[in-house]
Amino acid sequence: MAIGDVYEVDACTDVYYLDTGMYATPEYGAVYVVDAERPAVVDTGIGTDYEFVLDALEAVGIAPGELAVIAPTHVHLDHAGGAGYLAEACPNADVYVHEIGAPHLVDPGRLIEGTKRAVGTQWEFYTEPIPVPEARIVELTDGDVVDLGDRRLDVHHAPGHAPHQVVFFDPDDAAAYVADAAGIWVPSREVVRPTTPPPNFDFEQCLADLEMLRGLAPEVLLYAHYGPGGDDPDALLAEYERVLTEWVADIETQREALGDDDAVVAHFVEKEADLADLYGEQKATAETTMNVRGVLRYLKHRGG
Repeated sequence: MAIGDVYEVDACTDVYYLDTGMYATPEYGAVYVVDAERPAVVDTGIGTDYEFVLDALEAVGIAPGELAVIAPTHVHLDHAGGAGYLAEACPNADVYVHEIGAPHLVDPGRLIEGTKRAVGTQWEFYTEPIPVPEARIVELTDGDVVDLGDRRLDVHHAPGHAPHQVVFFDPDDAAAYVADAAGIWVPSREVVRPTTPPPNFDFEQCLADLEMLRGLAPEVLLYAHYGPGGDDPDALLAEYERVLTEWVADIETQREALGDDDAVVAHFVEKEADLADLYGEQKATAETTMNVRGVLRYLKHRGG
């Protein structure tokens, strides 16, 4: 798979995904195109790569004026940074987003500052998002349905990773657009990686979100990073529960042993140095730092 390439999702009908080249890391950023009666894009990537999404629409046969739905799973900028750019290029599309995240797409100032703090040196890969006109925002909450004409996306709130995160479920394909609720599936290593960024990571709620996903009985997990998951969704969800539980426990153990947050971060950056082979050294360091700090903040908030 090369940056900008578009692939059909074999397990679904008229669903495609593309590699947006996020963070200059092949395959890391996946955006989905649903060729429905009311065409949709699920997630948008960061604003630097929105032209790839427009190219993907053209490849599938959807003109910019035909796009009806832009649906970020949550407003973290690696998922929603391109929303304003796509809305500008696709004048008939509304942006469907959880009600908690909606104000941050209309006025992204606080989102930009929070992202800069969270991602550290990775900010160089971003471009500042442009606002989405308020009149083009459709606020979502748990239990809502996004109407695509000949199909639908059911909305399930999944706030463990972020309070504004939702999972979209297509009952016709039994396909779950899992956002970051099921971790990051890395096919080249056949592993699921934790994603625990500050400031709102909530371990117990993440476990509840996994139970919600199991209850949907998905036949395919459509990850926002690296594309569709493996052949056994139940096994992937169980594996992420194990990985996430061990990750939080390991950080808590090191926090008690070292007594200093910076020392805990340094420990895990060194421990996970092999991620440089996957992401490159800069991203590997920044990603580990961000995820460790998210857990440390959660532990302090929990009072553990």
